[in-house]
Amino acid sequence: MTTADAVLPATELEALAVRALVAGGMRRDDAAEAARILVLADLFGIRTHGVQRIPEYLGRVKAGGIDPLARPRIERVGGALMRVDGANGLGPLVASRALHAAMQAAHGSGIAAAFVRGSNHLGAVMPYCYIAARHGFASIIASNAAASIAPMGGRGARVGNNPLGLGVPRPGGDPVILDMAMSVAARAKIRAAAKAGAPIPAGWATDAQGLPTTDPAAAMAGFLLAMGGHKGYGLALMIDMLAGLLSGAGFLTRVEAWDKAPGKPQDLGHVLILIDTTRLGLAETLAGRIDDFRTILHETPAADPVTPVRLPGEASMARHRQRLEQGVPVAAEDLARLREIAG
Repeated sequence: MTTADAVLPATELEALAVRALVAGGMRRDDAAEAARILVLADLFGIRTHGVQRIPEYLGRVKAGGIDPLARPRIERVGGALMRVDGANGLGPLVASRALHAAMQAAHGSGIAAAFVRGSNHLGAVMPYCYIAARHGFASIIASNAAASIAPMGGRGARVGNNPLGLGVPRPGGDPVILDMAMSVAARAKIRAAAKAGAPIPAGWATDAQGLPTTDPAAAMAGFLLAMGGHKGYGLALMIDMLAGLLSGAGFLTRVEAWDKAPGKPQDLGHVLILIDTTRLGLAETLAGRIDDFRTILHETPAADPVTPVRLPGEASMARHRQRLEQGVPVAAEDLARLREIAG
């Protein structure tokens, strides 16, 4: 949080987000569903994927790139396997509808999968994994994205910085959630550095010639670097095959970049796999087993006492609790823009 931040109760921020989305053309119930996802991202501290995205989304609505009145269509194609046509709707709405359909199907069959096409940027993956966990479901959720990573050995963006989330519920406590993209750093962080006039760390990106750079402007014109080299590249590629290719959505360079063609549908794809943990015979023991799992890790001697061993998502869950109690920090300029849109 900075001195330029305002702090709002989560309920007030969510109500403001709903009003802005409605002003942008969405139905109120659809806007409320999308706003919940975005505010959850802010509660977790993922500001780059929270309510600050609303002006960008509505800019694409105005340009004709997103249909604010889209009604996602869900089709059961066999057992608990579903195809979802997002109908070019707002990404958080499309992904939320797919999530709830998959949870309902998994409740009946134990496991379900939804493959989504015709969607747009869904925001952070953590909110979806969190909602699933609160209902007792473990989750594997991923999306493809516009190409920003060069394939190994290449000098041109062909692969998206495709996010992946995995979540495991903990009855009576915080779930364990891993939410990560495939690059060393998200493009949103580079964009923020460019806006602030600050350099980026070495190893985040290259310029347009494929040479390492710490200049955010050069990086925006170049390529992101995949984490772990060929391993991150391979993982990003396989996510695209599942979320994009198998779903019937766009893939690789067939996905439109929102910043380069805001008036065109992105045709993003998502994949959501939900597992009803109660069907695994763990209803009475899951919380204890996870506590034991956590204890083994927490008792690991820290290499640096300042940074003890933590599980994925622990810091985000702590922020979530704190911000529910104390309010959500929002950049003053983002708040002013939202209020302007909301009227």
